[in-house]
Amino acid sequence: MPVKIRLSRHGRKRAPFYHIIVADSRAPRDGKYIERIGSYNPVSNPAIIDLDFDKALDWLQKGAQPTDTTRAILSYRGVFMKKHLLEGVKKGALTAEQAEAKFEAWVKEKESKIEAKKQSLAKGAKDDMQQRIEAESKVREARAQEIAKKRAESEAAAKPAVEEVAEEAAEGENTEA
Repeated sequence: MPVKIRLSRHGRKRAPFYHIIVADSRAPRDGKYIERIGSYNPVSNPAIIDLDFDKALDWLQKGAQPTDTTRAILSYRGVFMKKHLLEGVKKGALTAEQAEAKFEAWVKEKESKIEAKKQSLAKGAKDDMQQRIEAESKVREARAQEIAKKRAESEAAAKPAVEEVAEEAAEGENTEA
């Protein structure tokens, strides 16, 4: 029975959410599966990957073949790195302690890259919000200047009309007297 590690789609339209599953290669995409080993949410940035590392590693060592996307996910999480190091230990190229030290160093480096990406995204969002606020304040100031200009024009136009009415009223009083 050829076994595959692949994705099973869930979620609503235009908002995919995937389960990472181990299934017989002949089973339908969202059909029967052997075991669920994690989940993958590509909508968020960075994508959220929840993976049972030990189960994934165990299935890979048993010979399960990942699809292209799950291969990328497993590689991103370090499952293939761990498998590679364990094969080196089996062959005698490394000791278990050396393999574990290399893997821990790789994990720390990967986590720092992920954290840097999260911080840059947060900083980018903050900068974008600041730019929007500045642009909005410029528009608000321009509108305020236009309104002030229109008020000044209307007051200037209204002033002569008020003076004419006052003069006519004064003339009317003089003629009556």
